[in-house]
Amino acid sequence: MALTNTQIRYLRGLAHDLNPVILVGNKGITPALIKEFDAALDQHELVKVKIAGDDRQARKQQIDELAGQGGAEVVQRIGHVASYFRRNEDAPKIALPR
Repeated sequence: MALTNTQIRYLRGLAHDLNPVILVGNKGITPALIKEFDAALDQHELVKVKIAGDDRQARKQQIDELAGQGGAEVVQRIGHVASYFRRNEDAPKIALPR
């Protein structure tokens, strides 16, 4: 599901006050982390993730890999923190603008 610029702007505003729910440590992206990420997206739809590491390129790869494996859209990335959105088809919680 591709998000429009208006929807991304709206979701960035909602994500501003959120605290990171998932922390990616030195082990990187593991199957257990993907499972927790999926559960968090199912429950909240909009999730912040904090990624450890000093290498900017490695963090970018991890952000993209997490989005791909979780089937989520990257809403925003600032430094070590990224926000993801995935619509819960059964019980949507966030009403997106058109």
